[in-house]
Amino acid sequence: MATAQLESVPSSAAFPTATSNTVPLRTALAHTWYLTGRKLHALVRQPWVLAFSVVQPVIWLFLFGSLFRKVIDIPGFAYGGTYLDYLVPGLIAMNAMANNMWAGMTMIEEIDRGTLNRFLAAPASRIGIMNATVAEQAVSTTVQSLIIIGLGLAGGARYHGGVAGVAVMIAASILVGVVFGALSNAVGMLLRSREAIIGVYTFFMLPLMFLSSAFMPTQLMPGWMQAISSRNPLNWVVQIGRSAISAHPDWGAIGVRCAGLLALAVACVAVSVVTFRSYQKNV
Repeated sequence: MATAQLESVPSSAAFPTATSNTVPLRTALAHTWYLTGRKLHALVRQPWVLAFSVVQPVIWLFLFGSLFRKVIDIPGFAYGGTYLDYLVPGLIAMNAMANNMWAGMTMIEEIDRGTLNRFLAAPASRIGIMNATVAEQAVSTTVQSLIIIGLGLAGGARYHGGVAGVAVMIAASILVGVVFGALSNAVGMLLRSREAIIGVYTFFMLPLMFLSSAFMPTQLMPGWMQAISSRNPLNWVVQIGRSAISAHPDWGAIGVRCAGLLALAVACVAVSVVTFRSYQKNV
């Protein structure tokens, strides 16, 4: 991702330009910064969007946390804290996945309004355009995760791993958000249909959620579900978060799962960039 091709268009004062027909990494990062700022300004003007996005996880936090608080007494559950402690990492992972799976809707709106085509006529890095979306999603995921963590703490959850453990849990949620956000952007670019985004959300959300340890330990699942769960990136995030906020984190396992999530996130962003270039050729 060292360089990206630019179209031969007049330079704009809004975007730093290079002296050659390619944009170096430093300039691509500068473009990402400007474009991310544009998206964050829109988010700041509509803070209620973030508030409403965590309504469902909050309902699950207190409803499920109260309804299933006795399940930790089931033989084989093997968890040392309360069920609310167990539930918070799962809800953070689910929230990151669910909200980022709608990212393609924003891309479709940019296409419909003609905003994306105007960026194509500017000397803006194509990688910067896509990375700005990823960066804005990361900020949103961080804020939403902090809200859930704070409400969980107010409800009685305890994070024995301290600030470091909470930071690792949020970082893992950002990575899984990037994975599903990039895939959603790719679907939006290829199909340009809101119905397709809704279909992808419906197809993946509930199965991935229940094929993880968000609500129940995998050792209590049937064998075939355990096999799928071990390959489920959402479950990796749940396991990372749960271990990171425990009194005795397994940093080796956390590192392996984080590396897997990072590799998957990079691959998914690369796919979304390819689909963007495919769209550009068809404009």
